[in-house]
Amino acid sequence: MIRPRQGGPSDKTLPTPDPSQVQLIRSYGPGHFLIGEREWRSPVLVTPTRTTAWNVTRAEDLALDNLSALEEAPPPTELLVVGCGPRAVFLPPALRASLKSAGLSLEVVDTGSACRIYNVLLAERRRVAAALIPV
Repeated sequence: MIRPRQGGPSDKTLPTPDPSQVQLIRSYGPGHFLIGEREWRSPVLVTPTRTTAWNVTRAEDLALDNLSALEEAPPPTELLVVGCGPRAVFLPPALRASLKSAGLSLEVVDTGSACRIYNVLLAERRRVAAALIPV
């Protein structure tokens, strides 16, 4: 019988960021998020170093103007994960193009998926941010 190897190159252990150094999304639920040690009861913009309230209630209202807080986040964001609430929505090609021209790649999914994707990409040390609308 061949036994699985312990340790070594077959391990798939993912890097885990230090929660004291970054903003991890710890949980989400109807109308709220727990990010780091703080609870939020509104839409939020989350970067590795900061979480701010976001004055957007529908993903369709996403625009460069309401993402200005991302400009203050060091280092610059390269990938924005948008959590649309209970399900993903289609964002117009013109909006996607304007975000791309500003240097942002976009992933548009439901909010639960957005929280998970953000945390995984953060653990991989990617320059990620999340724009989240509560479920």
